[in-house]
Amino acid sequence: MERKLIYGIAVVIIIAGAGAFLYLNGSAGPNLNSYLNQPVAQAQMATLQSIAANSTLANGVGAGLIGSPPSKTNNTVILMLSGKPAVIYIGADYCPYCAITRWGLIIALMRFGNFGSLHYMTSDPSDVFPNTPTFTFYNSSYSSSYITFLSAEIENRTQAPLQQLDPLENSAALAYDPGGGIPFIDFGNMSTQAGIPPGISPGFLKGLNWNQIISQIKDQNSSISQSIIGQANIFTAQICKIDNNTPASVCSQPYAKVR
Repeated sequence: MERKLIYGIAVVIIIAGAGAFLYLNGSAGPNLNSYLNQPVAQAQMATLQSIAANSTLANGVGAGLIGSPPSKTNNTVILMLSGKPAVIYIGADYCPYCAITRWGLIIALMRFGNFGSLHYMTSDPSDVFPNTPTFTFYNSSYSSSYITFLSAEIENRTQAPLQQLDPLENSAALAYDPGGGIPFIDFGNMSTQAGIPPGISPGFLKGLNWNQIISQIKDQNSSISQSIIGQANIFTAQICKIDNNTPASVCSQPYAKVR
């Protein structure tokens, strides 16, 4: 299914690794290409997980800058896969709107399970909001006792085909996103989001590296925190609605009840 964005190695390894450390910590000039499709550093994964578990931060942000929640469907039966409610994401590596959405979705998903792998990515350098720092779900892995997460990055950073939708993803897209808008997220066929909601923009991440973005996420008064944690909270609320409000440590929190 073709979809386009709708706007709604030992010395060498050591040197490369040192360069990555310097850039990610803001001590070197940007060289984003050296990170593309590389595994996310474990320290950063741990930091993202700690952010996901920070209920004080999450409750302080609430819905943040998110102008509207995902749209409810008319379904009464939750989409299940492998005995668990299914969350489906469809996006593309080139897409800057997918870029900012993945930040919030990753944090939300970390509240329900664990990523075994994620990779660095930036959006298309020639599109609007060029080189937006993000991650890709391509070649990622995720496990959860509560939900099943399906993802497809349909095109790479240069807008060449990357992944095809499986039958379940294709069915959800045809039913709830016939216009082909990305990013598209389906929460158990009970609510869906195509594109990004009003109030947030990939432009908030302009000129920043991953660690700088993470630093601002921790500041609940920053527009980045208000956008990314706000999204994470909205997504968390949707997941709690389809997985019988589990785990209680997450779904009993005020942030999990926004909108």
